[in-house]
Amino acid sequence: MQRTIISVKNLQKNYGTFEAVKGISFDVFEGEIFGLLGPNGAGKSTTLEIIETLRDKTSGEVMVDGMNLDKEPGDIKKIIGVQLQASGFYPGLNLVELIQLFGGLYNRPVQPMELLKLVNLEDKAKSKYKELSGGQKQRFSIATTLINQPKIVFLDEPTTGLDPQARRNLWELIKSIRAKGTTVIITTHYMDEAEQLCDRIAILDEGKIIALASPDKLIDDLVATGFERPKQVKSANLEDVFIQLTGKEIREE
Repeated sequence: MQRTIISVKNLQKNYGTFEAVKGISFDVFEGEIFGLLGPNGAGKSTTLEIIETLRDKTSGEVMVDGMNLDKEPGDIKKIIGVQLQASGFYPGLNLVELIQLFGGLYNRPVQPMELLKLVNLEDKAKSKYKELSGGQKQRFSIATTLINQPKIVFLDEPTTGLDPQARRNLWELIKSIRAKGTTVIITTHYMDEAEQLCDRIAILDEGKIIALASPDKLIDDLVATGFERPKQVKSANLEDVFIQLTGKEIREE
């Protein structure tokens, strides 16, 4: 029996008369990669920000690792890692200095080189954040989510704008984080990414969950309705061709 690490029940968020999140319920299991998918404006970011203690909810109950969001938000903050967007970093500091800064904010001892090695950035230790390529910035952003050794990591569209090599590299990094026992919550607009990474996904639309299952189950259910793709499915796709021809190594800008 899998242990539930996040439980959301009847979560609602209103902005005036607009209902951004309409009473959704779902569980996330410990040690899984859980995807929250949906078109822009579906309520994904609002839902995550509420669980991350960054936004107030209108009603409903959220439990994180047995802690009630209403009563213990400070304790919840201690066990989660949230991916920052680029605006969260001082561009003039080097990577070691940034990690030390975040370690100070968390009041935790940190080993900057160990973290940088984990995300394949040890050779950039003395580089300033603003000097990094897009893929390097994303990998560093994920490294900062791990500083407080969280039980749960939230990644918001982590591969947007990356080239195929950098994207696949980030997939492997996310899988390695999960392999250490960390629960990962991810949002993405790339369906192939969700299919490759996620154990289960919830699809939101207009503030409601319209499907929740493993990617395989959702695909099988669609096929069972008689759905057929207009083009024959092949055992590889164009991205596979691109990577096979150009190599898997990361090309830094």
